This record gives sequence, structure tokens and C-alpha cells, in this order.
Amino acid sequence: MSGSRKFFVGGNWKMNGDKAAIDGIVDFMKKGPLNPNTEVVVGCPQCYLSYTREKLPAEIGVAAQNCYKVAKGAFTGEISPAMVKDCGCEWVILGHSERRNVFNEPDQLISEKVGHALEAGLKVIPCIGEKLDERESNRTEEVVFAQMKALVPNISDWSRVVIAYEPVWAIGTGKTASPEQAQDVHAKLRQWLTENVSAEVAESCRIIYGGSVSPSNCAELAKMGDIDGFLVGGASLKPDFVTIINARG
Repeated sequence: MSGSRKFFVGGNWKMNGDKAAIDGIVDFMKKGPLNPNTEVVVGCPQCYLSYTREKLPAEIGVAAQNCYKVAKGAFTGEISPAMVKDCGCEWVILGHSERRNVFNEPDQLISEKVGHALEAGLKVIPCIGEKLDERESNRTEEVVFAQMKALVPNISDWSRVVIAYEPVWAIGTGKTASPEQAQDVHAKLRQWLTENVSAEVAESCRIIYGGSVSPSNCAELAKMGDIDGFLVGGASLKPDFVTIINARG
């Protein structure tokens, strides 16, 4: 495990919450205490980006859950990285499995969105991961390497990228990849980066795990050498999130 990779915990609120609920989340996050050695970012619905940014302490990052691949134009219902920045936020989550599998976003579009977000000055959490049938047919590496291969040509600055590996079969299902299963994929992804980008990027890039992370499993997952943190869904809406942020002492 590299001591140079700062532990990173992201919360993805998905399409949940209102101002009252956000106030509650802000309250338990302010109370913490949060491990100062962990970088924390929360992804909130786009209509609450400014509200969340104003309410949370400055050291906690705020991410949009999606954005489009150009700065402005006739794209009804979309937001641009420039708009995310104008709301005071620095991060965006792109290519989440729900964007891929519910809204049918292909690898190439996700890659273009990542490229534009980086060019616009955002930091990006691109998500990759295999579905259950793909894992059961031993295609995990094939799927996640293909997703990575699509991303690489549009990544201009790896220092502003945190890769989130989320096996789709473990998101919101209560099923979790075992620490060993997750570590195995993370190690293979790091090896892939060594061979297809550079050894330096492979060593420095944070690869975080998502998929039913909870207070009961986060400490074991955090001990794995190639797991640099988590992307947390439902648990990020609850005080449990503090325990997960502090998973690595």
C-alpha cells in the first residue's frame, strides 16, 4: 500500500433528500469527528449543489452526480462542468452504473464527459464495474478493462481522477464483494494502469470501492492494500457514514 495515496471516502446521495434532510446530514458530519487524514466528498442532486456547498465545512468536497460533455448549449435537462464550478463545487461523479445501465450511457460518452470535466477544471470520480452475469461468466476483468480503456484517451490529468470500482451486483443489494474479491480487482486494475498508462499513475491513482459498504465491513475492506477508500450510497445519508469515513485509523 502506498502511503502517498490519501484515503478517500465519497458519499453518493443519488436522487434522495431535501433541504431538511441535507441539514440533518450536515449536522452529523459537522459533529463527526472525521479523520483528518481522509478526503471526504459528497455527491448531491444538482438542484442542491449550492445549498450543500454553503452548508458543509469547506474541507468536505461537494460533487455533482453527472454533467454533460460541453460547456453550454441546447441540451435540455443537462448541466455543464462550468455550472458545477459556478455553484462552488469541484467534483463530479461520472459513469455510475445507474447512468450506464438505467440511462444507457455508453463507454465513449462517459469518456467524453470525463475529458470535458477535467478540461473545465473539475476533479472526477469515474465509475466502472461488472454486472452479475458478467462476474458469473468470469468476465470481470474483460469488462472493467474495457471500461478503463475507453476512459484513458480523455484523461488529461490523473492527479484529479479517483477511480471507483463498483460491482453492479453489489450496489444497494446488501451483497458485498468480500475484501479479498475487491482487493483482487483493485490490484488487477492497478496492474492494468501500470501496463497501459504508467507505473507512476498506477502508484498514485486512488482506486476506491463501492457496493453495499457499511460500518460492519468497512474496516476489513480498508485494510486491503489496493483499496484506497469507498464510494458509499445509502449509508452516506445516515450517521453511519462517519464510521465509514473513519474506517482507516
